[in-house]
Amino acid sequence: QVQLVESGGGLVQAGDSLRLSCATSGLTFNNYGMAWFRQALGKEREFVSAINRDGTNTYYADSVKGRFTISRDNTKKTVYLQMNNLKPEDTAVYYCAAALAGSRWYSIYSDPRAMNYYGKGTLVTVSS
Repeated sequence: QVQLVESGGGLVQAGDSLRLSCATSGLTFNNYGMAWFRQALGKEREFVSAINRDGTNTYYADSVKGRFTISRDNTKKTVYLQMNNLKPEDTAVYYCAAALAGSRWYSIYSDPRAMNYYGKGTLVTVSS
């Protein structure tokens, strides 16, 4: 049974930092590219960041570039999202996602419909 469990969300003030973690089990972690998506109230789920299976390539939405950093530890089967200089518009439920990292990974990593697995999400609230 595949599980992705996010943690690290919370209520912070604008300018603060948070580090999200996503612990996985039940999948061969090294075979999966990992991504973070977020969904604000009343909005569609949107791409935040992604990392390929060996961590050599990372991708970011323009809205978070320079503030967020994605990383992974394949020995711990965990992916992280370091979020700095948080803004009120970053308020959302953040979801960890996994997709098999075949040849299609580089064309699908930002598509929420293409992910194979999702966690249940962790809420990040940034007050102004």
